[in-house]
Amino acid sequence: MKIELVQLTGRDGDTSHNLARVLDAIGACAADTDLVVFPETYLMGFPTPENIARLAEPLDGPSMRAVQRAAEEKDVAVVVGLAESDAGRFYNTTVLITPQGVALSYRKTHLWSSDRGVFTPGDRYATALWKGVRVGILICFDIEFPESARALAQLGAELILVTNGNMDPYGPTHRTAIMARAMENQAFAVMVNRVGSGDDGLVFAGGSAVVDPFGHLLCEAGREECRQIVELDLGQLQAARSDYRYLDDRRMVLPGELIEHADGRRELLIP
Repeated sequence: MKIELVQLTGRDGDTSHNLARVLDAIGACAADTDLVVFPETYLMGFPTPENIARLAEPLDGPSMRAVQRAAEEKDVAVVVGLAESDAGRFYNTTVLITPQGVALSYRKTHLWSSDRGVFTPGDRYATALWKGVRVGILICFDIEFPESARALAQLGAELILVTNGNMDPYGPTHRTAIMARAMENQAFAVMVNRVGSGDDGLVFAGGSAVVDPFGHLLCEAGREECRQIVELDLGQLQAARSDYRYLDDRRMVLPGELIEHADGRRELLIP
């Protein structure tokens, strides 16, 4: 599976600017790319309590429709974050959009301090199949909680995608966390962060990375805008799990209701 990590600056509250950059990046993908990944809430940037109602969009809103059209035209899957509006509530959401439409959406379950008062936390973890690989999504702060990635592994995840909006001085924290989450769950992990400065003076740490199922870094970005391209050797999944499997040897199973969908999605509801 060939994946492109698009590490960009962004403008908080400027959807038209950020959406244009996403569409340009999708259009520039290589012809054989399977998946292109962008940072956390990238389409709207980070909203505030004052502007969230104006910025947030439903999953069938204009920004998502534009991304879906671009994915269809390029025949590629896209992972991108947005501020989602649904039934009067707002969520920090990341979606997996294939040429056929939204295949998976995930609402951030662990809210960082600046998320609180803006977003409602999600109530489930989920995975879906893309090109025969079971994919799960986490968002930023989620990866500092081992249970989040373990929930995806319990749902069969082979590839954990992390949209990130991590800032200084916490870059090293997420570098350690993403390597640990991949190793603990014997899965590939892809993390894509933002760079540059935000409206609140935050400086985003970059460091987008791909980690193999042994916990080894396959590539790591710096602090500037860039596009990292990596081809995953899916045979490494079996190699990492050949001598022992952490999921089989664990003594505890995470609680929650398991839901199997006809389209291949699996969900674990948080109790």
